[in-house]
Amino acid sequence: MREYAPGRLQDVRPVAVVDIGSNSVRLVVYESLSRAPTTLFNEKILAGLGRGVGASGRLADESVAMAKAALVRFRKLCDQIGVFDIRVLATAAVRDAENGADFIQEVEAILGEPVHVLSGKDEARYSAHGVMSGFWRPDGLVGDLGGGSLELVDVKGKEIGQGRTFPLGGIRLEEDSGGDVAVAAKIASQALAKADWLEQGQGRDFYAVGGTWRSLARLHMTQTGYSLNVIDHYAIPATEALEFCRVIAHSELDTLDSIDVISKQRRPLLPYGAVVLEQVLRKVRPTRIVLSALGVREGLLYEMLSSEDRDKDPLKVACRELALLRSRSPAHCEELIVWTDRVFEALGIEETEEEHRLRKAACLLTDIGWRAHPDYRGTQSMSVISNAAFIGIDHPGRAYLALAVFYRYAGLVEEALSPRIRELASSRLMERARILGCVLRVAYLVSAAMPGIILRTSLFQRGDDLVLSLPQDLADLDGSRLRKRFFRLAKIVGLSNALTEVAQK
Repeated sequence: MREYAPGRLQDVRPVAVVDIGSNSVRLVVYESLSRAPTTLFNEKILAGLGRGVGASGRLADESVAMAKAALVRFRKLCDQIGVFDIRVLATAAVRDAENGADFIQEVEAILGEPVHVLSGKDEARYSAHGVMSGFWRPDGLVGDLGGGSLELVDVKGKEIGQGRTFPLGGIRLEEDSGGDVAVAAKIASQALAKADWLEQGQGRDFYAVGGTWRSLARLHMTQTGYSLNVIDHYAIPATEALEFCRVIAHSELDTLDSIDVISKQRRPLLPYGAVVLEQVLRKVRPTRIVLSALGVREGLLYEMLSSEDRDKDPLKVACRELALLRSRSPAHCEELIVWTDRVFEALGIEETEEEHRLRKAACLLTDIGWRAHPDYRGTQSMSVISNAAFIGIDHPGRAYLALAVFYRYAGLVEEALSPRIRELASSRLMERARILGCVLRVAYLVSAAMPGIILRTSLFQRGDDLVLSLPQDLADLDGSRLRKRFFRLAKIVGLSNALTEVAQK
């Protein structure tokens, strides 16, 4: 029987994916099968199964032994965690090796589960679905760089377009080029030359998937002093990424600034990942590169969902889960969505579709800091939100959520506000975060975070006055503290006065 754990969702069962790649063998256990999957446990070993396959045609004995030892441990971990569904995937190295079938038999004996050896087409589809899972309405080309192959596929919303697999994985390219980066660049250029359909990505986003490309992005992020330590949705203008790739491909890695952020095991493949990305950028000519933390594994989970669950907004799903785990009343957070809809309409505050979506998410998160000391609720919530494992949201959106909840707790006090978070948000998002924070500060003094109260009130504009109307049985909630916050809200929306009144029956 599972121990009751208030910090975990109840009545859900963990699922696991064992991913046997050309470079790494990884176990990821997810808390549940969800539109916004949360990682419960994650471990990998760089077994290098793909190393030498191009030359010998076989998986090396040492790599096989390392992988099998890891899989024995992974099976035991799944039993301890109580995983009810284990999916096992194998990619290019196992697919291409002449002793791959023997290895698969041994893996199935260890794990007690069938191994799904992915074709290149399968890998491209799962990668595309991984990006669809992690991005809200993506539009561009997905590139998934592994150790043995590169998958490129077109995505737009929920539609998967043309795709293809190329023999340009980091390990394979290193071996095929004889360790010569210049030769590797020529191989990559020639492999992509005839794929004219890639030009459909011009002027759109390029979604980069895979450990080597994530390492490149981590290095770029560190060198540029970026404000947020979150890889998912990290975006680099294509022209800047192209120059960065040239530097990485033709430099002594150990002399590069901030190279210590990349593990020594990962570093040898960085130049080859940079070479491939450079050639892809030349061919595709996207506007920017956007990093995805989700790939094949999450694409598999996405395919396991019902069509109804696939249609859900992953950001709202994640925020509702956090509200359930951390707020005093999840129902009250839901009520705030409806109430702020009315308030923003009454105040004539225009929102784009994305801003409207973000405001709903902020309402769900607005009470997650209540257990902290009052002096630190704002800064603690800002830190949690800006670094949370959310998907379906870009970095300016994260900043908006973090700022809105910070202002809800701290008021419009800028001293404790992180300048690194503030610089991610546009002036427009900053303004809307400030307004929402002030609106929520009023709401919480009326409701005390309890459901069934706030929707019985109304807020509207009468001439130059901002009016908060309370029903007669809630008239005693009026007071100096509420009026002070309400007056501050009036000022920030450009009104001269704030009034509270009791509604007539």
